[in-house]
Amino acid sequence: MIYVWAVLLVLLNTLWLGCSLFYLPGNWLMVITTVFFAWWQADRNMFGAAVLIVIVLLAILGEILEFSAGFLGVRTAGGSKRASIAAVGGAITGAILATFLIPIPIIGTLLGACGGACIGAGLAELSTGKERKASVVSGISAGLAQFLGLNLKILIGVVIYLIVALAAFIP
Repeated sequence: MIYVWAVLLVLLNTLWLGCSLFYLPGNWLMVITTVFFAWWQADRNMFGAAVLIVIVLLAILGEILEFSAGFLGVRTAGGSKRASIAAVGGAITGAILATFLIPIPIIGTLLGACGGACIGAGLAELSTGKERKASVVSGISAGLAQFLGLNLKILIGVVIYLIVALAAFIP
């Protein structure tokens, strides 16, 4: 019976991994579901403490990479701290709005996050009196870095998924 539950855990984690594509906390949902399963089936000792610690640390790393991507993209392009903060806020706002305004699954959210980071950073640079060209460079850097950060978080989600799936079936 334990393998039936393990298959259901893997299937549920597949759903949670898909949520990451929509800018939702899929990595954390995988971690929470796995920790709950480990607690519920503690007598079976399917997941050791090392596996649980590793997936929690990976989820934290994914969040750090995602949220710092736009910030670091602006800073590496020589942008201001204000533009860096605006890139993060723009990415979150853009992802939420575009999910509903561009009803193409995954693409709408991705475009919104990257475009929001770009617009947020660019407008913040313009408001500080920087030239248009420097503002555009900061905005584009923020958008591209946000795209990279989102993809790194999804990649980390795949790693979490694989670790849990292997640990569930390999004693």
